[in-house]
Amino acid sequence: MAERALTPAEAAFVSSARVGHLGTQRMGKWPHVVPVCHVLDLDRVVIASAHDRKVQDIRENASVTYCVDAYSEDWDNELAQVIVSGEAYLIESGPEFERDRGLLYEKFPQYERVAPIEEGSTVIIEFRVQQVRSSGV
Repeated sequence: MAERALTPAEAAFVSSARVGHLGTQRMGKWPHVVPVCHVLDLDRVVIASAHDRKVQDIRENASVTYCVDAYSEDWDNELAQVIVSGEAYLIESGPEFERDRGLLYEKFPQYERVAPIEEGSTVIIEFRVQQVRSSGV
């Protein structure tokens, strides 16, 4: 699939979503898909994570896919999805970590109280959108 940017409608859909599903794959293992909260920053998807399975997977295979969708019983008019893929990288400290933490805290203020994003215990997963598939948007 050819590389392309998100359209304005797709970007608005992804940006406004509160949750999406991140797919990772460890070499030779089953895909791993988990719900996560994200921020869309221009053409980058930013996610916070503990040092867990998805981070281990990205260390082995940086290719990720992320799906944001809206479900409705009105299948003719109200189903929508945007699926984006890219090569993830992990940010564990420094100015970029602090910047991304600020973006996540701004969209999800509950992070700071319930699951603080801190150097040492949290990793920022970031990837630039390289492939886009969508419908209903």
